[in-house]
Parts: sequence; C-alpha cells; structure tokens
Amino acid sequence: MKMDGNTVFITGGTSGIGKGLAEAFHRRGNEVIIAGRREARLREFCGRHPGMHYFVLDVTDPQAILAVATRAIREFPALNCVFNNAGIQNRFDFTPGNSLDDQALQAEINTNLLGAIRVAAAFIPHLATRPGATLVNVSSGLAYVPMARSPVYCATKAAVHALTLALRYQLRSSGVKVIELVPPWVATELGGPGKPAPASAAGRGPMPLDAFIAEAMKELESDAEEVAIGDAKRLVAAACLETVKKVFLAINQ
Repeated sequence: MKMDGNTVFITGGTSGIGKGLAEAFHRRGNEVIIAGRREARLREFCGRHPGMHYFVLDVTDPQAILAVATRAIREFPALNCVFNNAGIQNRFDFTPGNSLDDQALQAEINTNLLGAIRVAAAFIPHLATRPGATLVNVSSGLAYVPMARSPVYCATKAAVHALTLALRYQLRSSGVKVIELVPPWVATELGGPGKPAPASAAGRGPMPLDAFIAEAMKELESDAEEVAIGDAKRLVAAACLETVKKVFLAINQ
C-alpha cells in the first residue's frame, strides 16, 4: 500500500485503532478525514491535528453513509483510500435463562457488517477512478478463531473477512487494492467502558495501541492483502488461510 500522498477516509476515527491510524497517516503527510458519531470528539481531535478533517457519521444509517460519501468525494476529490474501521463489541450469553438484547444485537451487526458493506459500496465507484486506490477492511483475529463470550462480534468479523475476499476478487481488474487488516486484542475501549475485549485462550494481555499502530503501518507498506498483526498472526495461521484461498479461487474461476 502507498503510505504517503494519499487522501484517507477512516470510519470510527474518534478512538482506538481508527484514531491511532488517523494520527499515523497524518504524521506521514497524508490528508486525513475521520468519521464518527461524536462530533465533540471529532472536533477536538481535529483541532489538535491541523489539516485533519471530519464528518459526523453513524454507519448504522444507510442514508447518512450515502450523504457523507457524496460530500467527502465532492470536497476531497483526490480521496483514494478508505478504512472500514467502525466497530462495536458486546457479550451475548445464549445459555438457557438468559435473554437476548435485540437492540444491542442489531446495533452490532449494523455497525460491524452492514456499515462496512454500505461504506464500501458508497466509495468504490470513486476509488476506481483514483490512482493508488485502496480499501482497507478492519476485521479481527477472532474472525478466524472465535471467542465464545462475544459470538456476534466474531460472526460479524468473520463476515467482514469473507466480504473482503469476495470484494478483492470482484475488483481485481478495477485498480482498487482491497486489504484486510487483522488486529489482535488491542488495548482500546472496544466494547464500551468497563467491557474490554477478552484475553486470548493463552492468557495473553492486550497489545498496546501504539505498538499495534507502529506494526500495522509497517505491514501495510508491504504488498500483502491480509495484514495480520501480533497475536492475530497465530489465529490466521490456525485457519489455514492459504488453503481457503486456493479453494476460493477454484470455485470462483
């Protein structure tokens, strides 16, 4: 991936991985546009990074996605890189005696999966006209080996992985590079205050955000299509991705 001279649009840009990526790309001289639900955070963050821009966006709202994509493309016609990063994580217990919070369920699916699909669809036609165009979908190591405490999160991220494989194949002649960024457990507020992402089965703690961003920026600079970071490499390896990709090509050619 080209790492400088881009115009980069990042969803979920007010905290965690999105915020870290925005700062890193801004330091590299890229024009950075962040999107998120909380305008006060967006305004404060951009105020600390002169030249950074923002749009208020709730990715669970299909019409808002179309409106923001239209405005972003009009105001920043050089836009050539989109990060599908917005995400939430909840714990759901399906054992007998527990009730399902349907509102939280829908919010998680709408944010993590439908939001990613709709953002991709809104920007791909423009990306296909730009040199060095890149679409980056942020999944998770838990897309490959799920954690039972967050089954819906893992399911949405597995779907993002499948979506990314399919988009990459469909766009193979379009000039748009499609990358999957696969984080491990990272020390962020994902899941909400007091609800950190669960530790791995091996008992490892979270990867510090600054360490994750440093490694992610280094790995994104390569020509890799799947960029697994830290412990996520172990989970991706367990899923035998190369075998999956061979079978995928066989059934799609």
